[in-house]
Amino acid sequence: VQLQASGGGLVQAGGSLRLSCATTARTFRTYAVGWFRQAPGKEREFVAVVSRSGGSTAYADSVKGRFTISLDKATNTVYLQMNNLKPEDTAVYYCSARPNAISSGTYTTGFSVWGQGTLVTVSS
Repeated sequence: VQLQASGGGLVQAGGSLRLSCATTARTFRTYAVGWFRQAPGKEREFVAVVSRSGGSTAYADSVKGRFTISLDKATNTVYLQMNNLKPEDTAVYYCSARPNAISSGTYTTGFSVWGQGTLVTVSS
């Protein structure tokens, strides 16, 4: 399983960005895919996850109502649409895959495959 994250950049507070995590169809046979982030000096934290089927999602409380995760099986890409960004959203964002996932399952732990990070910087 390989994951390729992209889409980070510099944006002003209140702005939007869309992150992409490209993978292959094989990933969704057994893996759920999620996004995590790590801010400077802080531990990596869960942001959002989408089930293998694409029909179920879960979010960290800090991003609910502002971020949307989605799965496009036509392109084998997981997106993270981030709206109303805040300076505290500044972090390196990582996409990750969680094995042994049931079709509709969402998870916040057990992720074992990591892509490279993409930096999101939100200026005030």
